[in-house]
Amino acid sequence: MLSILIPAYNYNVLPLVKELYEQCKNCSITFEIIVVDDSIEGEKSQENKKIVAFDNCKFIQNETNLGRTLTRKKLADEAKYEMLLFLDADVLPVTKHFIAGYLPYLNKKLVVLGGIAYKNETAGPNKILRLAYGKEREEKSAEIRNKKPYASVLSANLLIPKDIFLQNNYSENRNLYGMDIYFSYKLFLNNVKVLHIDNAVYHIGLENDTVFFKKSLEAVKSRKDLLSEADGIENVNNLLKHYKMLKKYNLTELTGFVFKIAEPFLKKMILKKQPNLFCLDIYRLGYICTLK
Repeated sequence: MLSILIPAYNYNVLPLVKELYEQCKNCSITFEIIVVDDSIEGEKSQENKKIVAFDNCKFIQNETNLGRTLTRKKLADEAKYEMLLFLDADVLPVTKHFIAGYLPYLNKKLVVLGGIAYKNETAGPNKILRLAYGKEREEKSAEIRNKKPYASVLSANLLIPKDIFLQNNYSENRNLYGMDIYFSYKLFLNNVKVLHIDNAVYHIGLENDTVFFKKSLEAVKSRKDLLSEADGIENVNNLLKHYKMLKKYNLTELTGFVFKIAEPFLKKMILKKQPNLFCLDIYRLGYICTLK
């Protein structure tokens, strides 16, 4: 028995739901698909409502914007079954055996991550950075991800028991961005077993580079706010690992000062036609040192 849970925001999930529905039927499993739309009701929401035409599919429109983290909690609360498969709205399974790939793990007390993939096609002129980041930092084999299992937890494709999710999901009523790191840290802290497998989805709804860059900085703020003093966070996130090292040697103010001078150059290197991801790492490290 499987609950497939999809948080949506201004995105048409109908193609994804159709594919998942067909695969579940082919596997002859007991399932449900729930979509919670967190956007203001509009054209995309009207399309998403059509999923109720399929058996075992449910659509919920949020009355107010909750944000991704609280929407995922709402989805988990609505789920009938004990095994939850979280998928982002802007993904599609790489293979026709995607659901079948998760079936051996439905009764296991562990978190299973299938991975993220990107199609080998040219990015639009405003999405070069996002595609480069995805290909280099997110598209990794299970063998590589399992070497540091808590460092590669992406909720875009995640199978998890309901009780483990609710125990480790961020529960406060704050709309924060980039909370996969918080979730990863909680799994690490509570010694929850994490297994990576090769059962990927394509990430197809790429943001433009300006939006992605802005969201990356919002994620830095969330990490600084929630996790900068957390014990063992260096085992989960490299940015906070390096930040804690700078803080240990009283170098954060100097790093922040140098960052303010170098910031225009770093940003230019990040947003150019051939993005420099090392400069993005340096930018985020300098930026976190300027935050109070």
